[in-house]
Amino acid sequence: MQHYDYIFVGAGLFSATIAHEAAKRGKKCLVIEKRSHIAGNIYTQNREGINVHEYGAHIFHTDSKKIWDFVNQFATFNRYTNCPMANYKGSLYNLPFNMNTFNKIWPDVVTPEQAQKRIAEQAAEMKGKTPQNLEEQAISLVGRDIYERLIKGYTQKQWGRPCTALPASIIKRLPVRLTFDNNYFNDAYQGIPVGGYTQIIEKMLSGCEVLLNTDFFDEKEKWLSSADKIIYTGTIDRFFDYSQGELEYRSLRFETETLDTPNFQGNAVINYTDADTPFTRIIEHKHFEFGTQPKTIITREYPAKWKQGDEPYYAVNDEKNTALYKKYEELAAKQDKVIFGGRLGLYRYFDMDDTIEAAWKVCKTLGL
Repeated sequence: MQHYDYIFVGAGLFSATIAHEAAKRGKKCLVIEKRSHIAGNIYTQNREGINVHEYGAHIFHTDSKKIWDFVNQFATFNRYTNCPMANYKGSLYNLPFNMNTFNKIWPDVVTPEQAQKRIAEQAAEMKGKTPQNLEEQAISLVGRDIYERLIKGYTQKQWGRPCTALPASIIKRLPVRLTFDNNYFNDAYQGIPVGGYTQIIEKMLSGCEVLLNTDFFDEKEKWLSSADKIIYTGTIDRFFDYSQGELEYRSLRFETETLDTPNFQGNAVINYTDADTPFTRIIEHKHFEFGTQPKTIITREYPAKWKQGDEPYYAVNDEKNTALYKKYEELAAKQDKVIFGGRLGLYRYFDMDDTIEAAWKVCKTLGL
């Protein structure tokens, strides 16, 4: 067995960012990936001339010019602006909450002052109370009408439990815009790579050896002894054989279909916020790149309960799991060879720019 400077467990953006810097400096790098492809959850595949986001919508956005310049080395980014819609029982609302949303919910509200007043009137039911759960926190921020139509059903589907059983901390704040601005993000830079995300990871890993369909845990000891450092991006509890207990995750299920029509919903992302619709959103992939293909491809996204063997997508950062993660974090800190990273290794949500920033911090500690 060859010896490597670095072995990366997982071929997603976190690993690829570090591997790119290491390979540039002549380090011998091996990337092992249990899936049949690189790029992790940002993997895109071309079908019918459309770049399909196989694991859900990914829109690159950042306030950092350094990060924006970095990713633009690997692909040309278009001018896509994320303007999702919410469908509540057949009525459409703009997201994030802005003057278009307020006027649709309350037709007599036409000015920012009227919107502020209406929200304050509705939030008054929480006056003098400290929010004890997500429902109370949301009502205190935007009032009951917006909560009932655009937050409650979607959130309960996403997390698989009532909003009254979710911590208030999940919604520390909600974006409320008193302008007619449908742009979801406030970041200075935003777009989609023309040709999809997979090409970015391919270029980042061009100086590395890559093994697909390879599960680290099938030969864990072999891999641990075959490198000076291991960059591990899998679930942290599994690495330690669940010795402290099993962390909770939420999973996703995707139903993708090709339709013989050029335009299904007129927008890349529409969220379904009522409780009765079983999926949380429909993604129409061609709209990410302003496609004009004769067919279209859509994906319905269903949140799912996670169990061992399923794909984990989201950490459940409630009080119980946060306390359990701290125990694993202490074990991880004692590892001199293994560095934990990414959403699963650090048990928290990352946007893509956060992922790159976190990877650069590791590069700094490694002297890359």
